[in-house]
Amino acid sequence: MSLKEWLHVVAATSEDQSFQYQVYASTRVDEIDSWGWGEAQQEAFLRMQFAMQQQAYQFQFPKAHYQLIVADTKRVGHLLIDRTEHELHLVDIALLPEYRNKGIGTFVMKKLQDEAAQQGKPLKLQVMKLDVASHLLYERLGFACTGEYGMHIEMEWSKRGS
Repeated sequence: MSLKEWLHVVAATSEDQSFQYQVYASTRVDEIDSWGWGEAQQEAFLRMQFAMQQQAYQFQFPKAHYQLIVADTKRVGHLLIDRTEHELHLVDIALLPEYRNKGIGTFVMKKLQDEAAQQGKPLKLQVMKLDVASHLLYERLGFACTGEYGMHIEMEWSKRGS
């Protein structure tokens, strides 16, 4: 069975907040574990960071909507996409650890590229400079670097540029 047959994206609801936190925390666990903190301290820190991230996203991208990445019937990740008049901006995408490196992220990105191409809009995102694996994935998918700021690299894909 191909990814196309069992992978889909659905709108997230307020009931999905705890799952979104679970996905977020899974992206930070290796980093936080290296600090030597106890479980309670890690949990408190991650919850605070998640809340701050959500507030920042709401402030910067008030019209963006979370979507869940679903494999068959299991939620495996999420994405936050801001669809504007002039562009699609991928604000966040993350998968649970057991679903990474299985082609799911690539499949979702290609679907977003298809959407952007059909609308004649660029697809933009930022990636952490230290996130070499994601940076390489985006380059492989035809994204080009358009700038750098702080710890991030801005990247863009467009049908015209591919």
